[in-house]
Amino acid sequence: MGLLGFIKDYVLGFLDYETPKGFDVISTTVRREVTYDQKQGTCAEYFAVMNANCTKNSDCTAGEVIFDGNGRRTGRCVQFYDQKFKTCEIQAWCPVEEWAAVREPPLLEAINFTVFIENSIRFPQFDVTRLNTKDASNKRMRRKYLNKCHYDEEKEPYCPIFRLGYIAEQARENFAELCRTGGVIGVFINWQCDLDLDSSSCKPTYSFRLLDTRKDLPTAGYYYRFSKSYIINGVESRTLIKAYGIRLDIIVHGHAGKFSFIPTIINSVTAMGSVGVCSMICDWILLTFIDKNEVFSGKKFDDPLKDPVQPMSTAFTIVSYGSNHSDLSDGVPL
Repeated sequence: MGLLGFIKDYVLGFLDYETPKGFDVISTTVRREVTYDQKQGTCAEYFAVMNANCTKNSDCTAGEVIFDGNGRRTGRCVQFYDQKFKTCEIQAWCPVEEWAAVREPPLLEAINFTVFIENSIRFPQFDVTRLNTKDASNKRMRRKYLNKCHYDEEKEPYCPIFRLGYIAEQARENFAELCRTGGVIGVFINWQCDLDLDSSSCKPTYSFRLLDTRKDLPTAGYYYRFSKSYIINGVESRTLIKAYGIRLDIIVHGHAGKFSFIPTIINSVTAMGSVGVCSMICDWILLTFIDKNEVFSGKKFDDPLKDPVQPMSTAFTIVSYGSNHSDLSDGVPL
């Protein structure tokens, strides 16, 4: 449920001070759960809230606020509406949403709702701006075209009007299930432009993917709450609405290129230099077209015929090693 705030005896739920926010986001409501005529007061806490069930007053701590609860506990144990069991009494907007909400059927007709996604992209390096809509001679012709077209990748690539059913289909999602739980779908607009070609070749491609989890979790899908407040006979009341919706997050990527002679030369020379091609080309030019190519060749290469190797003389010296000592028997051969 979110955090609760209190101004004296006045309870503030997060939906009293928070609204859905987003940039490049489109949202539509496809199902509602409405709690009518809530008023500030005391009532039984919903039984599924942690430690809400009780049998006596001592089971409820006065002033305690549970994070996922609906209000501040008064310390009393009271009957849960028309049921036989009891829960802790709270100070809150009563009756609590989980008990009193009216669940409306999903708006399956939204499958034919359309959404207009106008997008422009600018490539500042080339001072080029492109639109994803068809160029028209005047605003009246443009409006007339957009009023009758629907996006088709082959036939109408410049008509950014999409059916919600088409978006769900492209995201491989069941539309009825999306209406039941809500969902967040990413709309990816990708520009790949060759600016050397005609401007008609620079057109976007679209892809769609579900961004939220589809597992059976309490946070699955997409929904938000808001309220409509009013005063009847001097008593402030409100209608609480939990809205399930399909939210489209627009994500744009773009890349453009254009031929330029100078960068091409620089890049080519850099690439050739990195693999030693430049030195090979220079040697070939000097050896082929320069008048003194023989001089360059003589300096560049060694010719074994012009500089014969002198024969090496090899001398052998025989060294004899013997005994160089005296013996007591002089003259007697050893």
